[in-house]
Amino acid sequence: MNVTTAPNTPATPSRHRPAFTWDAHACLPLDPKTPISLLDNYVAGDVDYVCVNVGMDMNSVAHILRVIAAFRAKIAAHPDKYMQIECFDDLAIAKSKGLLGVGFDLEGSVMLQDMPEMVPVFAKLGVKQIHFAYNRNNSVAGGCHDDDIPLTALGHAMVRAVNNGGMIMDCSHTGRQSSLDIMRASTKPVVFSHANPKVLGGHERCIDDEQIKACADTGGVIGICGFQRFIKSPNAPEVPDMIRHIDYAVKLVGVDHVGIGLDTMPSVAGTNDFPDGVDRAYYWPAERGYGPGAGGAAVFDPKKLPALADALIVGGYKPDDVDKIMGENFIRVAKECWTA
Repeated sequence: MNVTTAPNTPATPSRHRPAFTWDAHACLPLDPKTPISLLDNYVAGDVDYVCVNVGMDMNSVAHILRVIAAFRAKIAAHPDKYMQIECFDDLAIAKSKGLLGVGFDLEGSVMLQDMPEMVPVFAKLGVKQIHFAYNRNNSVAGGCHDDDIPLTALGHAMVRAVNNGGMIMDCSHTGRQSSLDIMRASTKPVVFSHANPKVLGGHERCIDDEQIKACADTGGVIGICGFQRFIKSPNAPEVPDMIRHIDYAVKLVGVDHVGIGLDTMPSVAGTNDFPDGVDRAYYWPAERGYGPGAGGAAVFDPKKLPALADALIVGGYKPDDVDKIMGENFIRVAKECWTA
Protein backbone atom coordinates (compact mmCIF):
# COMPACT_ATOMS: atom_id res chain seq x y z
CA MET A 1 0.00 0.00 0.00
CA ASN A 2 1.28 3.45 -0.86
CA VAL A 3 0.78 5.57 2.23
CA THR A 4 1.24 8.78 0.26
CA THR A 5 -1.94 8.22 -1.70
CA ALA A 6 -4.18 6.97 1.09
CA PRO A 7 -7.47 8.85 0.89
CA ASN A 8 -8.26 11.54 3.42
CA THR A 9 -11.53 13.29 4.04
CA PRO A 10 -11.02 16.92 5.13
CA ALA A 11 -12.53 17.83 8.47
CA THR A 12 -14.14 20.82 6.77
CA PRO A 13 -14.52 21.57 3.05
CA SER A 14 -12.28 24.62 3.32
CA ARG A 15 -9.32 22.93 5.01
CA HIS A 16 -6.51 21.24 3.10
CA ARG A 17 -5.73 18.08 5.01
CA PRO A 18 -2.31 16.71 4.02
CA ALA A 19 -2.16 13.14 2.76
CA PHE A 20 0.22 12.30 5.62
CA THR A 21 1.63 14.42 8.46
CA TRP A 22 5.06 13.48 9.84
CA ASP A 23 6.82 15.07 12.81
CA ALA A 24 10.44 13.97 12.52
CA HIS A 25 11.45 14.63 16.13
CA ALA A 26 9.67 15.02 19.45
CA CYS A 27 10.81 14.75 23.05
CA LEU A 28 8.93 13.26 25.98
CA PRO A 29 10.46 13.15 29.45
CA LEU A 30 13.01 10.33 29.40
CA ASP A 31 11.46 8.56 32.35
CA PRO A 32 9.53 5.28 32.54
CA LYS A 33 6.86 7.17 34.52
CA THR A 34 6.08 9.49 31.58
CA PRO A 35 2.39 9.32 30.63
CA ILE A 36 2.02 8.21 27.04
CA SER A 37 -1.08 10.42 26.82
CA LEU A 38 1.33 13.26 25.97
CA LEU A 39 1.16 11.84 22.44
CA ASP A 40 -2.46 12.99 22.25
CA ASN A 41 -1.18 16.44 21.30
CA TYR A 42 -0.01 14.91 18.03
CA VAL A 43 -3.30 13.11 17.52
CA ALA A 44 -5.04 16.48 17.97
CA GLY A 45 -2.76 17.94 15.30
CA ASP A 46 -3.75 15.25 12.77
CA VAL A 47 -0.22 13.84 12.92
CA ASP A 48 0.12 10.38 11.36
CA TYR A 49 3.67 9.59 12.51
CA VAL A 50 5.90 11.05 15.21
CA CYS A 51 9.51 10.09 15.99
CA VAL A 52 10.12 10.24 19.74
CA ASN A 53 13.52 10.60 21.39
CA VAL A 54 14.42 7.74 23.73
CA GLY A 55 17.97 8.66 24.72
CA MET A 56 20.87 11.10 24.40
CA ASP A 57 24.64 10.92 24.76
CA MET A 58 24.49 11.75 28.46
CA ASN A 59 21.99 8.95 29.26
CA SER A 60 23.28 5.55 30.36
CA VAL A 61 22.47 2.50 28.28
CA ALA A 62 20.52 1.06 31.21
CA HIS A 63 18.37 4.17 31.44
CA ILE A 64 17.73 4.22 27.69
CA LEU A 65 16.63 0.59 27.74
CA ARG A 66 14.22 1.29 30.61
CA VAL A 67 12.72 4.18 28.66
CA ILE A 68 12.34 2.10 25.48
CA ALA A 69 10.73 -0.76 27.40
CA ALA A 70 8.30 1.57 29.18
CA PHE A 71 7.34 3.54 26.08
CA ARG A 72 6.82 0.37 24.01
CA ALA A 73 4.61 -1.16 26.70
CA LYS A 74 2.50 1.99 27.05
CA ILE A 75 2.03 2.30 23.29
CA ALA A 76 0.99 -1.35 23.10
CA ALA A 77 -1.48 -0.81 25.97
CA HIS A 78 -3.43 1.69 23.82
CA PRO A 79 -4.02 -0.08 20.49
CA ASP A 80 -7.06 2.13 19.92
CA LYS A 81 -4.85 5.24 19.64
CA TYR A 82 -1.22 4.39 18.89
CA MET A 83 0.83 1.89 16.93
CA GLN A 84 4.52 1.10 17.25
CA ILE A 85 6.13 1.43 13.81
CA GLU A 86 8.50 -1.48 13.21
CA CYS A 87 8.82 -1.36 9.42
CA PHE A 88 7.85 0.84 6.48
CA ASP A 89 4.61 -1.02 5.73
CA ASP A 90 3.40 -0.28 9.27
CA LEU A 91 2.96 3.37 8.30
CA ALA A 92 0.14 2.47 5.93
CA ILE A 93 -1.42 0.08 8.43
CA ALA A 94 -1.49 2.71 11.17
CA LYS A 95 -2.87 5.31 8.76
CA SER A 96 -5.65 2.99 7.57
CA LYS A 97 -6.69 2.34 11.17
CA GLY A 98 -6.62 6.00 12.17
CA LEU A 99 -3.78 5.40 14.65
CA LEU A 100 -0.80 7.58 15.48
CA GLY A 101 2.32 5.76 14.32
CA VAL A 102 5.24 6.09 16.75
CA GLY A 103 8.92 5.46 16.11
CA PHE A 104 11.96 6.19 18.24
CA ASP A 105 15.20 8.08 17.70
CA LEU A 106 18.53 8.35 19.48
CA GLU A 107 20.36 11.64 19.92
CA GLY A 108 24.00 10.65 19.97
CA SER A 109 26.08 7.50 19.71
CA VAL A 110 27.64 6.98 23.15
CA MET A 111 24.93 4.38 23.83
CA LEU A 112 26.30 2.35 20.89
CA GLN A 113 29.39 1.65 23.05
CA ASP A 114 31.78 2.11 20.10
CA MET A 115 30.18 -0.94 18.45
CA PRO A 116 28.57 -0.65 15.00
CA GLU A 117 26.97 -3.99 15.89
CA MET A 118 24.71 -2.14 18.33
CA VAL A 119 22.88 -0.34 15.52
CA PRO A 120 20.70 -3.30 14.45
CA VAL A 121 20.04 -4.13 18.11
CA PHE A 122 18.49 -0.71 18.71
CA ALA A 123 16.72 -0.92 15.34
CA LYS A 124 14.93 -4.05 16.54
CA LEU A 125 13.75 -2.10 19.59
CA GLY A 126 11.99 0.44 17.38
CA VAL A 127 14.74 3.04 16.87
CA LYS A 128 14.17 4.34 13.34
CA GLN A 129 16.54 7.34 13.30
CA ILE A 130 19.85 8.38 14.87
CA HIS A 131 22.35 11.19 14.92
CA PHE A 132 25.85 10.67 16.23
CA ALA A 133 26.65 13.54 18.58
CA TYR A 134 24.52 15.55 20.99
CA ASN A 135 26.13 19.01 21.01
CA ARG A 136 29.54 17.73 22.17
CA ASN A 137 32.28 15.66 20.55
CA ASN A 138 32.55 11.93 21.14
CA SER A 139 34.44 8.97 19.66
CA VAL A 140 32.18 8.89 16.59
CA ALA A 141 31.56 12.49 15.53
CA GLY A 142 31.77 16.15 16.46
CA GLY A 143 28.98 18.06 18.16
CA CYS A 144 27.72 21.48 17.14
CA HIS A 145 28.89 23.14 20.40
CA ASP A 146 32.45 21.85 20.42
CA ASP A 147 35.65 21.93 18.36
CA ASP A 148 34.73 21.32 14.72
CA ILE A 149 36.25 17.89 14.09
CA PRO A 150 35.84 15.51 11.15
CA LEU A 151 33.92 12.26 11.32
CA THR A 152 36.19 9.66 12.91
CA ALA A 153 37.16 6.31 11.40
CA LEU A 154 34.70 4.70 13.82
CA GLY A 155 32.14 7.22 12.62
CA HIS A 156 32.53 6.04 9.04
CA ALA A 157 31.89 2.48 10.21
CA MET A 158 28.81 3.71 12.09
CA VAL A 159 27.45 5.40 8.94
CA ARG A 160 27.73 2.08 7.12
CA ALA A 161 25.96 0.34 10.00
CA VAL A 162 23.10 2.85 9.93
CA ASN A 163 22.79 2.61 6.13
CA ASN A 164 22.58 -1.18 6.42
CA GLY A 165 20.60 -1.31 9.65
CA GLY A 166 17.21 0.09 8.67
CA MET A 167 17.59 3.51 10.29
CA ILE A 168 17.46 7.08 8.98
CA MET A 169 20.82 8.86 9.27
CA ASP A 170 20.31 12.22 10.99
CA CYS A 171 22.75 15.13 11.44
CA SER A 172 20.88 17.33 13.95
CA HIS A 173 23.08 18.53 16.85
CA THR A 174 26.14 17.35 14.90
CA GLY A 175 29.20 19.52 14.23
CA ARG A 176 29.48 21.15 10.83
CA GLN A 177 32.47 19.17 9.50
CA SER A 178 31.20 15.86 10.83
CA SER A 179 27.79 16.48 9.27
CA LEU A 180 29.35 17.21 5.88
CA ASP A 181 31.51 14.08 6.18
CA ILE A 182 28.47 11.96 7.09
CA MET A 183 26.55 13.25 4.08
CA ARG A 184 29.47 12.46 1.78
CA ALA A 185 29.89 8.97 3.26
CA SER A 186 26.25 7.91 3.37
CA THR A 187 24.86 5.79 0.54
CA LYS A 188 21.29 6.67 1.56
CA PRO A 189 19.48 9.97 2.15
CA VAL A 190 20.54 11.91 5.24
CA VAL A 191 18.23 14.25 7.16
CA PHE A 192 18.37 17.07 9.65
CA SER A 193 15.33 15.93 11.58
CA HIS A 194 15.00 19.19 13.54
CA ALA A 195 17.19 22.08 12.41
CA ASN A 196 16.68 25.58 11.05
CA PRO A 197 18.56 27.78 8.56
CA LYS A 198 21.31 29.62 10.43
CA VAL A 199 20.82 32.76 8.36
CA LEU A 200 17.39 33.14 10.02
CA GLY A 201 17.81 31.40 13.37
CA GLY A 202 21.32 32.67 14.09
CA HIS A 203 22.01 30.07 16.78
CA GLU A 204 25.05 27.78 16.64
CA ARG A 205 22.68 24.78 16.68
CA CYS A 206 21.22 25.91 13.35
CA ILE A 207 22.71 24.84 10.01
CA ASP A 208 24.27 26.88 7.24
CA ASP A 209 23.43 26.90 3.54
CA GLU A 210 26.22 24.47 2.65
CA GLN A 211 24.85 21.91 5.10
CA ILE A 212 21.31 22.40 3.78
CA LYS A 213 22.46 21.92 0.19
CA ALA A 214 24.55 18.88 1.09
CA CYS A 215 21.52 17.33 2.78
CA ALA A 216 19.38 17.90 -0.31
CA ASP A 217 22.13 16.42 -2.50
CA THR A 218 21.78 13.12 -0.61
CA GLY A 219 18.05 13.13 -1.34
CA GLY A 220 17.42 14.06 2.29
CA VAL A 221 15.08 16.41 4.13
CA ILE A 222 15.52 19.35 6.51
CA GLY A 223 12.89 19.16 9.25
CA ILE A 224 12.04 22.72 10.25
CA CYS A 225 12.27 22.98 14.03
CA GLY A 226 9.66 24.81 16.09
CA PHE A 227 11.92 25.61 19.07
CA GLN A 228 11.81 29.31 19.85
CA ARG A 229 15.54 29.78 20.46
CA PHE A 230 16.41 28.29 17.06
CA ILE A 231 13.52 29.78 15.10
CA LYS A 232 14.35 33.22 16.56
CA SER A 233 10.87 34.43 17.42
CA PRO A 234 10.17 36.98 20.17
CA ASN A 235 7.34 34.88 21.59
CA ALA A 236 6.16 31.27 21.35
CA PRO A 237 6.53 30.30 17.66
CA GLU A 238 3.43 30.64 15.52
CA VAL A 239 2.53 29.71 11.95
CA PRO A 240 4.28 32.73 10.31
CA ASP A 241 7.53 31.86 12.11
CA MET A 242 7.45 28.31 10.75
CA ILE A 243 6.61 29.54 7.25
CA ARG A 244 9.53 31.98 7.28
CA HIS A 245 11.97 29.09 7.72
CA ILE A 246 10.11 26.78 5.36
CA ASP A 247 10.13 29.43 2.63
CA TYR A 248 13.87 29.99 2.97
CA ALA A 249 14.71 26.30 2.75
CA VAL A 250 12.33 25.72 -0.18
CA LYS A 251 13.87 28.62 -2.11
CA LEU A 252 17.36 27.27 -1.40
CA VAL A 253 16.95 23.55 -2.21
CA GLY A 254 13.40 22.99 -3.45
CA VAL A 255 10.17 21.69 -1.99
CA ASP A 256 11.28 18.03 -2.16
CA HIS A 257 13.77 18.55 0.66
CA VAL A 258 11.80 20.33 3.40
CA GLY A 259 9.71 18.84 6.18
CA ILE A 260 8.68 19.27 9.82
CA GLY A 261 10.54 18.30 13.01
CA LEU A 262 9.10 20.37 15.83
CA ASP A 263 11.28 19.23 18.76
CA THR A 264 8.47 19.56 21.30
CA MET A 265 9.61 19.20 24.93
CA PRO A 266 6.73 18.86 27.40
CA SER A 267 7.61 18.67 31.08
CA VAL A 268 5.92 16.45 33.64
CA ALA A 269 6.26 16.94 37.38
CA GLY A 270 8.05 14.06 39.06
CA THR A 271 9.88 12.80 35.99
CA ASN A 272 13.64 12.86 35.56
CA ASP A 273 15.49 12.84 32.22
CA PHE A 274 18.87 12.43 33.92
CA PRO A 275 18.76 10.00 36.87
CA ASP A 276 22.49 9.36 36.44
CA GLY A 277 23.24 13.08 36.58
CA VAL A 278 24.30 15.45 33.83
CA ASP A 279 26.52 18.50 33.57
CA ARG A 280 24.02 20.87 31.99
CA ALA A 281 26.62 23.62 31.57
CA TYR A 282 28.66 21.20 29.44
CA TYR A 283 25.92 20.08 27.05
CA TRP A 284 24.11 23.44 26.97
CA PRO A 285 26.88 26.02 27.52
CA ALA A 286 25.88 29.61 28.24
CA GLU A 287 28.62 30.90 25.94
CA ARG A 288 27.05 28.92 23.08
CA GLY A 289 23.59 30.45 23.41
CA TYR A 290 21.79 28.85 26.36
CA GLY A 291 20.51 30.00 29.70
CA PRO A 292 18.95 33.32 30.77
CA GLY A 293 18.92 35.97 28.09
CA ALA A 294 19.58 33.46 25.29
CA GLY A 295 16.03 33.43 23.92
CA GLY A 296 12.89 31.57 24.91
CA ALA A 297 12.32 27.83 25.06
CA ALA A 298 8.73 27.62 23.81
CA VAL A 299 7.95 25.24 20.94
CA PHE A 300 5.41 25.42 18.11
CA ASP A 301 2.29 23.56 19.22
CA PRO A 302 1.71 20.37 17.16
CA LYS A 303 -2.02 21.00 17.42
CA LYS A 304 -1.43 23.95 15.08
CA LEU A 305 -0.02 21.82 12.25
CA PRO A 306 -3.35 21.84 10.37
CA ALA A 307 -3.27 25.64 10.48
CA LEU A 308 0.28 25.54 9.11
CA ALA A 309 -0.87 23.42 6.16
CA ASP A 310 -3.72 25.86 5.48
CA ALA A 311 -1.39 28.84 5.66
CA LEU A 312 1.00 27.27 3.16
CA ILE A 313 -1.91 26.95 0.72
CA VAL A 314 -2.90 30.57 1.32
CA GLY A 315 0.74 31.54 0.79
CA GLY A 316 0.75 30.07 -2.70
CA TYR A 317 2.01 26.52 -2.24
CA LYS A 318 0.25 23.90 -4.35
CA PRO A 319 -1.59 21.15 -2.44
CA ASP A 320 0.86 18.51 -3.68
CA ASP A 321 3.78 20.60 -2.42
CA VAL A 322 2.12 21.09 0.97
CA ASP A 323 1.72 17.32 1.17
CA LYS A 324 5.46 16.92 0.54
CA ILE A 325 6.41 19.39 3.27
CA MET A 326 3.95 18.02 5.81
CA GLY A 327 5.04 14.42 5.43
CA GLU A 328 5.60 12.87 2.04
CA ASN A 329 9.24 13.93 1.80
CA PHE A 330 10.07 12.08 5.00
CA ILE A 331 8.03 9.08 3.81
CA ARG A 332 10.22 8.93 0.72
CA VAL A 333 13.35 8.91 2.86
CA ALA A 334 11.93 6.28 5.21
CA LYS A 335 11.05 4.00 2.32
CA GLU A 336 14.65 4.10 1.12
CA CYS A 337 16.26 3.83 4.56
CA TRP A 338 13.95 1.36 6.32
CA THR A 339 13.73 -1.21 3.55
CA ALA A 340 16.49 -3.48 2.26
